[in-house]
Amino acid sequence: MDNSYESLSESVKHFYIPSYVLSPESEAPALTIAPPESPVLVFVNSKSGGQLGGELLLTYRSLLNEKQVFDLGVETPDKVLRRIYLNLEKLKEDDLARHIRDKLKIIVAGGDGTAGWLLGVVCDLKLSHPPPVATVPLGTGNNLPFAFGWGKKNPGTDTASVELFLDQVLKAKEMKIDNWHIVMRMKTPKEGPCDPLAPLELPHSLHAFHRVSSTDELNMEGCHTFRGGFWNYFSLGMDAQVSYAFHSERKLHPEKFKNQLVNQSTYVKLGCTQGWFCASLFHPASRNIAQLAKVKIANKNGQWQDLDIPHSIRSIVCLNLPSFSGGLNPWGTPNPRKQRDRDLTPPFVDDGYIEVVGFRNAWHGLVLLAPNGHGTRLAQANRIRFEFRKGAADHTFMRMDGEPWKQPLPMDDETVMVELSHLGQVNMLATHDCRSRSMYDPSTPRHQDSAEEYDDNEDDSVTEGEEFRKFGAADTFKIPDEVDISHLS
Repeated sequence: MDNSYESLSESVKHFYIPSYVLSPESEAPALTIAPPESPVLVFVNSKSGGQLGGELLLTYRSLLNEKQVFDLGVETPDKVLRRIYLNLEKLKEDDLARHIRDKLKIIVAGGDGTAGWLLGVVCDLKLSHPPPVATVPLGTGNNLPFAFGWGKKNPGTDTASVELFLDQVLKAKEMKIDNWHIVMRMKTPKEGPCDPLAPLELPHSLHAFHRVSSTDELNMEGCHTFRGGFWNYFSLGMDAQVSYAFHSERKLHPEKFKNQLVNQSTYVKLGCTQGWFCASLFHPASRNIAQLAKVKIANKNGQWQDLDIPHSIRSIVCLNLPSFSGGLNPWGTPNPRKQRDRDLTPPFVDDGYIEVVGFRNAWHGLVLLAPNGHGTRLAQANRIRFEFRKGAADHTFMRMDGEPWKQPLPMDDETVMVELSHLGQVNMLATHDCRSRSMYDPSTPRHQDSAEEYDDNEDDSVTEGEEFRKFGAADTFKIPDEVDISHLS
């Protein structure tokens, strides 16, 4: 028997995996180990959350078998999971190993980018028994954890906090989540680069862009083609520009970004200095989405049709989960009349549809802080395409699941095309506080059919002036108490 198993508390034994199941070099224990109720593999980004990632790694290793806890800065999840599942296949006649395979869960601690990386690996491996994933909020936005009830504040790293989180994992329910594929294609430019420029050098997987190989079915002769994927959102425009500035600043001065509140305050300050709060004054009209790109969506019959984008819109968010920018819900809850008139459906996370929302500026974004606040609802679709026009701009900014990049655009006659489409699903773990809604789960919390639950105060079809007047009259609108904007420039 593993010596460490004897010293474990009864509650922690629910999660323990013996070494021989994890590694083919380890010998099976001499004595019987009780089948764990909720065996877990733990992946920690030790660079996330300042020193919190490193502290969390040590705590998990002190509680569990240290061989079931992995530092993502040392070993990538695809190599770990491939090795473990190959070993599980060799042990398929072993009752304990088979039980662990069937009951296995994954815990990932890091930012949204880290969580998306691991989800992408689980999806890519096409496992016969794909484990559901629980996310520990260890980043700045923490949209993925918040959407499934795991909170958005960085967790405690002490033993009691970790044991409490493990208990939540034990009680959590499984919920499927849609996976979205993204393809970007452009003719090889006559001059200048076209590769995405990211400020962070992280070991991204599915959620980041990669140039496709010559053997990839998406490859086209004479074109540069990139592909990737996301779980939470893809955004285009000025919000991604502010995010790019934030990540670039953090890369240059990492010592200044050790605290979640400081990070969020810095984000607001950069929103001011980048002109996001006064976009109509400081943001060139050529960067408005309608000027920058033609947007098309596929209707329910699969036919492409143009999507009308108001000329004031400077940022578009394609949203899969009801959590954006630290837990806000840009889509909101349309009242039944709006749903009927515009053929809208509730924003389920597993229905194969994505919600497309537009914003004029940061003040428009901050309307989400008001009760029933939402952005400009543009469409719901299972495919959406952006076609960037010749000469509109020499670059734009994009962001997927918290990871921004600056995208150069060729200036010749060729169109740059970005297309999002539904790809598949993966299993998440959700707590009883889960905000996400499943179309298949009758126990998912749903809004009551009372008038106060719906946003009757603003019609998406009103003119910009009318919309602004209604928004300006909202006496409940306010900036979060913890963000002091008195010193911002």
